[in-house]
Amino acid sequence: MIFADKLIALRKKSGWSQEELAAQLGVTRQSVSKWEGAQSVPDIDKILQLSRLFGVSTDYLLKDDMGEPEYVAPAAGEDNEPPMRRVTMEEASVYIARCRKDAPKMALAVFLCVISPVCLLLLIAMSEDARFAVSENAAIGIGVTVILLLVAAAVAIFVACAARVKDFDFLENSAFETEYGVSGMVRERRNDFRDAYNRLIIIAAALCILSPVPIIIAGSADASDFICIAAVCVLLLLVGVGAALFTLGGTYQDAMNRLLEESDYTRDEKAKKGVKGTVSVIYWLTVTAAYLAYAFGAPGSSQPKNAWVIWAVGGVLYVAVMSVTDLILRRKK
Repeated sequence: MIFADKLIALRKKSGWSQEELAAQLGVTRQSVSKWEGAQSVPDIDKILQLSRLFGVSTDYLLKDDMGEPEYVAPAAGEDNEPPMRRVTMEEASVYIARCRKDAPKMALAVFLCVISPVCLLLLIAMSEDARFAVSENAAIGIGVTVILLLVAAAVAIFVACAARVKDFDFLENSAFETEYGVSGMVRERRNDFRDAYNRLIIIAAALCILSPVPIIIAGSADASDFICIAAVCVLLLLVGVGAALFTLGGTYQDAMNRLLEESDYTRDEKAKKGVKGTVSVIYWLTVTAAYLAYAFGAPGSSQPKNAWVIWAVGGVLYVAVMSVTDLILRRKK
């Protein structure tokens, strides 16, 4: 086991990212990355700092050990802690390849979910316009059927893609180690993808920002109800394409971040996942209950036309709730 392997193992055992270790040592993240990629070796002063920081001898850090990896002695009360899973080069390559192959499918599924109401909206608008011979019942029946078909197709894609990477769920849920060379390979691929990822994110963000423009134009022109609803459909299409592009780039990018335990997949974030998941479930159950109570509350009363606003408001407030939850968890740390 060479120095690079030992440094990766010790850093991950301490639960630090490369940025955090670099801050402890007073160096750049790129320096730590080069050490872990076996591209360079720190000077003697940094070796001494690492020795004190991790509580190991300088001999352990500097002498290559060809036997089984030697780990830092666990703290009191942690003697029974099981060894962490090690990700091999082959496993990492397979996982990245599967995520890259599934990224377009995931993007398509997200697009189908976002645009699923378009047919219903257009048919309802046509049923209220004398120029079209479409009854309200037919519009609702066909529109809802299309929604169910599109959502069912999207769910099938999501399930199929999730099944292909089921064996790698531990990457997102628990701490692990990587064999020598894995981190360097993943970083190289992420660097190669960086420009394409940035382009996808820029285009996606632009589409989402511009999506309300059709509604603004229709409203300022005092357009008919049909045109206004058509503008909403254009908005959904633009948002759908933007969300698909976010997913296309994010699926592949997140796969590499999981393997590196960086960004949203550090060990601290994994520890918070259970709490945030519980908060998310409780929140959406509450929003659903509020919608049902408002839309179908009083027996014999008609369904309010603006009940859908609850979902829009709920989506906006969800971001705020999760941000507050994250802030509370950070302060408790």
